[in-house]
Amino acid sequence: MEALKKNRVYLLIAISLLLIASCTNIDLYEKTVPVPGQAWKNDFRPVFHFTIKDTVSLYQLYLVLRHNEKYNYNNIYINLYVKAPGRDSVMKIQKSLVLASNDNWKGTGIDDIYEHRIELGEPQTLKAGDYQFTLEQIMRENPLQNVLDVGLRVEKK
Repeated sequence: MEALKKNRVYLLIAISLLLIASCTNIDLYEKTVPVPGQAWKNDFRPVFHFTIKDTVSLYQLYLVLRHNEKYNYNNIYINLYVKAPGRDSVMKIQKSLVLASNDNWKGTGIDDIYEHRIELGEPQTLKAGDYQFTLEQIMRENPLQNVLDVGLRVEKK
């Protein structure tokens, strides 16, 4: 009976620590879209919209990418197009993102599916308003085979 009470106390402490640790970042936005036929053509450019209200906090932007184990590369090159509030022009940011090192995927995996959440720059404050982000793959292989989903995540730091 005494051991059962101790186990409950340890379980309660563990759950409390997990809850506290999970509260460090607040999800503001996350959306992924399936890649048609698991082959990302460079003319398939998913668009993501979200609104910023808090102009004091820092925000971290992530690329979310899911692929299977047959993905042929240890990286991905993308263009990120950003239309910020109050701007008529679109800013283009080119990124080379590492997905693997030493033949090991950096993302999390279940069976033969791997998910990556890769930081796109440093955390920064954002102006209030509506944002539009567009993703484009710019790898030499077109279509880029074995890519299941692509998306964008924004966290408040």
